[in-house]
Amino acid sequence: MAIRPLRWFNRLFQQNIQVRLTVYFLFILLPLVAVSLISNFQSRDMLLEQAKDRTEAALTSSMDYLDLTMQNVEEISTMIATDASMLKLLEQSGAELSPQTIVNFADLLKQLYNVTSINHMISQISVYHALSHLVISTTAGNRVITDPKQQEWLLELARSSGNGIVYKLPDDPAPDGRTFGEVLGADGISLVRVMDLNNPDRQPNLLIVTLSKPKLLGLIRTLLPSPNSFIYLLSDDGNPIIGTGDLTPEGLSAMQSDSNFKVEVDSSYYKWSLRLVQPREEVYAKSQQMQLYTYVIIGISVLLALWISWAVYSGIASPVQKLMQGMKRAGGGNFNVQLDYEREDELGYLTQAFNRMIQDQKHLIEYGYEQQLRLALTELKFLQTQINPHFLYNTLDSIYWAAKNYEADEIGEMVLNLSKFFRLSLNKGSDTFTVGETVEHLHYYVRVQQLRFLDKFAVTYEIEEASKPIPVMKLLLQPLVENAILHGLEQRERGGMMVVRTRIDDGFLYMTVTDNGIGMTRERLDFVRSELGRIFGPDQPGTPARLLHDSGQELYGLRNVAARVRMVYGPSSLVDMDSREGEGTTVTVRLPLDRCKERLELSAGVPTADAGGKDGIL
Repeated sequence: MAIRPLRWFNRLFQQNIQVRLTVYFLFILLPLVAVSLISNFQSRDMLLEQAKDRTEAALTSSMDYLDLTMQNVEEISTMIATDASMLKLLEQSGAELSPQTIVNFADLLKQLYNVTSINHMISQISVYHALSHLVISTTAGNRVITDPKQQEWLLELARSSGNGIVYKLPDDPAPDGRTFGEVLGADGISLVRVMDLNNPDRQPNLLIVTLSKPKLLGLIRTLLPSPNSFIYLLSDDGNPIIGTGDLTPEGLSAMQSDSNFKVEVDSSYYKWSLRLVQPREEVYAKSQQMQLYTYVIIGISVLLALWISWAVYSGIASPVQKLMQGMKRAGGGNFNVQLDYEREDELGYLTQAFNRMIQDQKHLIEYGYEQQLRLALTELKFLQTQINPHFLYNTLDSIYWAAKNYEADEIGEMVLNLSKFFRLSLNKGSDTFTVGETVEHLHYYVRVQQLRFLDKFAVTYEIEEASKPIPVMKLLLQPLVENAILHGLEQRERGGMMVVRTRIDDGFLYMTVTDNGIGMTRERLDFVRSELGRIFGPDQPGTPARLLHDSGQELYGLRNVAARVRMVYGPSSLVDMDSREGEGTTVTVRLPLDRCKERLELSAGVPTADAGGKDGIL
């Protein structure tokens, strides 16, 4: 399907100077447009890379600070877990909440307050006393864990952590469908470790140090480059710990969109990372104006190219095209054409000279060719009057009945067909036949030849119904059929076949004569085609003397048909031949339908706009 638009554009490009000028100007602009677009895209990429480098540097700095903060908190937790006074207070406290135990826990809580005051990143410190199941917190006071499952969970947490540190998030699961934050009242990242690190026989008491969520958000919020950007602290499984944006699943899904610019930095010591998300439009904001200027310049350049091509076309190509159209009309036989001109430059002079030439040509045809044509037609009519059609028909009729009397049926049929052949040839009163009449007339001639050659060949007619009423010249196919019989089928022993076809396709009438005779060699076919090419060449003047009498008597019948077709039906007509040695030959005649209609009007005596020119050629 894409071939037709390409053919249409190629034909338009070849035939229209304005289209060519526009395409040439656009081709000149293409490298500039390509360079501008490539430069623009490269600048966007460079801007993105620079923004990525700056963001990575800022995130790395903040992550290093966060790592140092966490290391400081770990040192504080180590100090608390090994503090002798705190450990003594825990050891002196039993499972029962006695007055002394309450006093001990109050002293312990006081010391924990002192620790939180020296580090602003710590929001709360909690100690879980395993014997009493009491949680001592700097923010929530004292709270007893009564759920056995939660008690067992905290005991298992103390055993599994050993001397190390475990980090817990508020949303981490706990028994009974609760979370770590709900059980221990933690709202941020919590560092969990056992108390009394150096004692292998220690009680499973837990120390929970929780970092301040607002302080962490304040630390990373300073990295935001714009109000529409977001930053998240992510755990090792990619879940957000804290962040400035929407932490719902919908918000996190929107964060992963390709329309966002994302930079992520991993911690060197911990299993979390910082990720900054910013809309790409904001990153490209500085290049948007430059990109807009580029598109405006490209648009203006294209408009200028179109305007310049139109100006050149109007000033130079349009007058030339009008001159070309005038020449085409004159070449088609219309010698009444006159071109308007108001210019005084070289193109105006050419137009004026063309008008004078057409007038001179018209006078030459009127006083030269037309006189010769009238003389030739007068001689032809005089010769036709010398042949008495009735005498010819009566004579052939007498021969026919004599053959019947002597039972010579084949001679009778031959004479009968010959009589019908001459009747159509001489007594039609017109120089045109319809395709149907042409085939009927041709059949009489073919039947005579079949009887002559004892039916050694057969003939088939494949005539398209739509082509039957179309008028064509008389005796157009008869020489081609005669060549097929004498030069192709006569030399076959038997099984000769000839097919006569007509069809209409794309504004043309096609008539073909195909035989399965001996064909011709490649050298002979090339010679015949070269002779046909001389007749139908684009520079062929089309005068009868040149077309009919070139090359003497060589190919006279074929040349006669081709010359008449070229003179009557114009340069778009064609006679072509294809042949293969030992397989047969096909001759194709192509006639434009519009010229066939004009031929019918001329034959009927109907004047046309350029009838004088065509009669002059004929």
